[in-house]
Amino acid sequence: MTQSDRIEIEETTTLADSWGVLKQSRLRFRRSDGSWQTQVRETYDRGHGAVVLLYNRDKGTVILTRQFRFPAYANGDDCFLIEACAGKLDGNEPEAAVRREAEEETGFTVGAVEKLWQCYMSPGSVTEVLHFFVAPYTADMRTSEGGGHASEGEDIEVLELPLTEAMAMVARGDIRDAKTVMLLQHATISGLCGPVAPTPAPNM
Repeated sequence: MTQSDRIEIEETTTLADSWGVLKQSRLRFRRSDGSWQTQVRETYDRGHGAVVLLYNRDKGTVILTRQFRFPAYANGDDCFLIEACAGKLDGNEPEAAVRREAEEETGFTVGAVEKLWQCYMSPGSVTEVLHFFVAPYTADMRTSEGGGHASEGEDIEVLELPLTEAMAMVARGDIRDAKTVMLLQHATISGLCGPVAPTPAPNM
């Protein structure tokens, strides 16, 4: 059976339309045994995005950011998360978006960027597809202090860390952002910052 054979949308209602669009849909879903089941699902659409990990092979370092994330605060967690540079596409191609975000957030004007993959980060409820990149950096590529745009609520701290220390922070639970963990693991396994090293196991 195709998707159209298994899914029938009965009704969709917009619940919120501010920073993103939250919709509730009532649908009929044909199960694997052929029976139909009514389901109600909510989807949050904030547009697609792109993320880039800046790395320096000679120094063995990466550039990360630290910024306030309200959902983490609402969960009662440390709300200043350490992340790779990322942002929404805002109508741009993914490569153009990561170049823009790298300059705005970190102050680095990067040259070549390498596309790795694209993923749904929370497909149970969020429509966003995130495009993943890596890009080399050197000190002379830094053309500003970065920090993001205050008008958009951004107050971003720029961090330069050894990749080994960043991975140790993943293992300790100090870096908990999924996109960042994925990129740091890629950098470690592929040897972007020097010899390939074993990936530390996160604390459970």
